[in-house]
Amino acid sequence: MTFFMHMKTGVEQSVYAIILLNMLPEKAVLPGEAISQQLGVSATYFQKLLRKLVSADLIASVPGIKGGFKLKKRIEEIRVYDVYLAIEGQQTLYSSSGILCDMLELREEDRCCFLSDLMEEAENAWKSVLKQKTVADLAGEMQAERFAGKLKSLQAWVQKTMVV
Repeated sequence: MTFFMHMKTGVEQSVYAIILLNMLPEKAVLPGEAISQQLGVSATYFQKLLRKLVSADLIASVPGIKGGFKLKKRIEEIRVYDVYLAIEGQQTLYSSSGILCDMLELREEDRCCFLSDLMEEAENAWKSVLKQKTVADLAGEMQAERFAGKLKSLQAWVQKTMVV
């Protein structure tokens, strides 16, 4: 029986990759391998995430020796939900296995899983929150004073690693 599906770390990694790409000057790109190293994830796995973000038109891939990735949209236009959809897809988080129907000896079409209704309501509320926040909102939170020194180091890494 499935209750809630655990969201994979790909959404988190993708949000932070987009924040890194936002630190680039207009004509610069970051190599995918460099981003995966900075995030501490497998380059092979991360390439799959990058392809999903490209397919969703959130980032652009620039081929060639001086290639890499850059934003296709401004982060003010990218909702956290957009990143979630790009990585996880349209799947629902809960799927009834029909236990109540079996217990009551009802047919599946009698729609007898009360838990399904509750889970659908919870999922809609969760999606609503993700639709309200943009990646820019999260990037803004990184501007907090407590992150100032580390953020400067990260920006220096981007400047050193970027390809123009």
